[in-house]
Amino acid sequence: MSHKIRVVIVDDHPLYRDGLKFALSCQPDIAVVGVGSCSDDAVRLADELRPDVVVSDMNMPGGGMAAIAGIIEAGLPCRVLVLSMVDDIEIVGAALAGGAFGYMLKGGGGSELAQAIRALSEGDRYISQGLAIGLLTRTSPMRGSANRSRDVLAMLTQRESEVLSIMVEGRSNKEIGNKLELSEKTIKHHVTRILQKLSVRNRVEAVLKASKREAAESRLH
Repeated sequence: MSHKIRVVIVDDHPLYRDGLKFALSCQPDIAVVGVGSCSDDAVRLADELRPDVVVSDMNMPGGGMAAIAGIIEAGLPCRVLVLSMVDDIEIVGAALAGGAFGYMLKGGGGSELAQAIRALSEGDRYISQGLAIGLLTRTSPMRGSANRSRDVLAMLTQRESEVLSIMVEGRSNKEIGNKLELSEKTIKHHVTRILQKLSVRNRVEAVLKASKREAAESRLH
């Protein structure tokens, strides 16, 4: 049997938590190995069970930020995916800056959650569509900065631009490859080149630069 992505779910609403567990049980490559209801549970289960991904709420006893910080400070290898109703851009930015690998809104469905978990398990970032634009607005870039962003993006090849445009949708490398009819290995190579050319550390920052271009261009039309 191929390796399953091991997931811990931490949310203080039992019915919602059980719903997540059931939804993920339908995914053949994902196994929920533990559930909790507070930040202490998140850190304890991450340490005891060593999951690949911890799906954590923000508004739970102890707080989602404490869960993220505890997991990071303990040096645990799992990646944290925040799953929350909170769409406040300041909080989203703080969670990502604090060490979360992804941020998804609870309005999404089970298939999106599975997609996000797969992305994190592969070392990719995931952010709900629309939040990247909000994060961009939060930074309030100057016009000159937007122009520089467009200049940097012009360095991308046509194929790299295609890959980046699909990355903005929050797609994993495998899904991008399927859409462009390319191997996952080829997509990983393109993503690496995109990050290098844009001088960014991860996919979230690359998406922000792409969003900056779209926002600037929309103001011109």
